[in-house]
Amino acid sequence: MDPINAPRQTVTPLTVAAFAVHIFTACGAGCALVALMAAVAGKWPQMFLWLGVALFIDGIDGTFARRLRVAEILPRWSGDVLDLVVDVMNYVFVPAYALAAGGLLPPAVATALGIVIVITGSLYFADRRMKTADYYFRGFPAVWNVAAFYLFVLKLPSWLAALSIVALAALTFVPIHFIHPVRIAHRRPLTITALGLWAALSLVAVVENLDPGFWVAATLCALAIYFVGVGFLRRHHP
Repeated sequence: MDPINAPRQTVTPLTVAAFAVHIFTACGAGCALVALMAAVAGKWPQMFLWLGVALFIDGIDGTFARRLRVAEILPRWSGDVLDLVVDVMNYVFVPAYALAAGGLLPPAVATALGIVIVITGSLYFADRRMKTADYYFRGFPAVWNVAAFYLFVLKLPSWLAALSIVALAALTFVPIHFIHPVRIAHRRPLTITALGLWAALSLVAVVENLDPGFWVAATLCALAIYFVGVGFLRRHHP
């Protein structure tokens, strides 16, 4: 039956619970708004804190949706579309503004690189083949929130930061694989442990005004290398 023209559903505890999952996902859009407001005010740690909350929501809402069979119970509402809308806000648009306005890039190209980020990121989220059957991403998965976080923490020379953005934008369209740290089965216990450590150290960096000590920054870089490297160890090639 066409979900748009289907009869109105009866409100039950199950449908209420299912819709609550959609509301939970949509809260990520609220995080994006507050993060953007912090960014406009130049409050970068607060911005990353809210982007981190959005990242947490995005990491667990799918589990709730699958367990409650939200797509089956509420066919009118597309959780996939909602998730993509929220992700574009938090993963692409807000970080693009932060990188364009944050003083990390050469002023002559900062706005242009921000535009490159939003264009390539939007195209990536529209790609129906962005994920493999075993939940790896094809190409750089437009996690510009993470890329921006590393650039703010590492404070690279502006030309190198600009070159990094160009390289990541290009990798969006290269058929190499990047890990989905929550859903993949390959090396799952190690990956979940690494993800927990990354989240804890990222919070330390935010609390320390994006200027953590050497060992925190070095460990964050080592974890980034691990997450990227796992993609090259992928076993299946559908």
